[in-house]
Amino acid sequence: MDAKSLWNDLQKLRATAPLVHNITNFVVMNNTANALLAIGASPVMAHAPEEVEEMVGIAAALVINIGTLNRDWIAAMALAMAAAKAKGIPIVFDPVGAGATNYRTQTCRELLQRTAPTVIRGNASEIMALIDASIQTRGVDSSATGSAAEAAATSLAREYRCVVVVSGATDLITDGTRKNYVRNGHALMTKVTGLGCTATALVGAFAAINPKALSAASHAMATMGICGELAAAQAAGPASLQMHLIDHLYSLDQEAISRLLR
Repeated sequence: MDAKSLWNDLQKLRATAPLVHNITNFVVMNNTANALLAIGASPVMAHAPEEVEEMVGIAAALVINIGTLNRDWIAAMALAMAAAKAKGIPIVFDPVGAGATNYRTQTCRELLQRTAPTVIRGNASEIMALIDASIQTRGVDSSATGSAAEAAATSLAREYRCVVVVSGATDLITDGTRKNYVRNGHALMTKVTGLGCTATALVGAFAAINPKALSAASHAMATMGICGELAAAQAAGPASLQMHLIDHLYSLDQEAISRLLR
């Protein structure tokens, strides 16, 4: 990954405004939609089982986020993932809180086994829980480090033949063989709920315009991290960081990417 390839993808995203279908959680819907709009994508949040297959039919990518589960949404996720696989559009899966409860972890595994995604993005504990049922998480927070999850991420990527992203102080992006690391971001980002979910949605946006999933996911995570750094430099606290983050997703330019990408 380099600054030029990231900038090229960002320009393509802004020029094409891909429709990204999100089945995501109540906590983050508004912020996720605004982040996708700011980066240049077109978001849609459609959750009813009666319409998700039709919505997938007009989308360029599907984002599945299990943050607020219920039976209807699980059914909708399964339908949407199958429809996306049949259409050949990328599926990005966020196992929010995997490891916190058996229901949550088992739901993730069942969905993944039914339809393998293009990308799985989670924190270290969530990724480890998908491999080892004994892993416990603290709600949606990670209790493990990115380095501890590296073996689990590699195994998961190989099992589902997908790309796995482990978010942390250093983000790991792997397809089971190759590995990219993104060292952008700011500690203040951990004080705003749902920024991991925002990162997942950005992965969906970049995957919609770049068929190379490892590259697309790496570009999305770098974009999130760079904009987080820029936002933190202006923010007085978590609330204003969130505001500035949206602005920087909207205004991110080649100069900032070249200067800050790590």
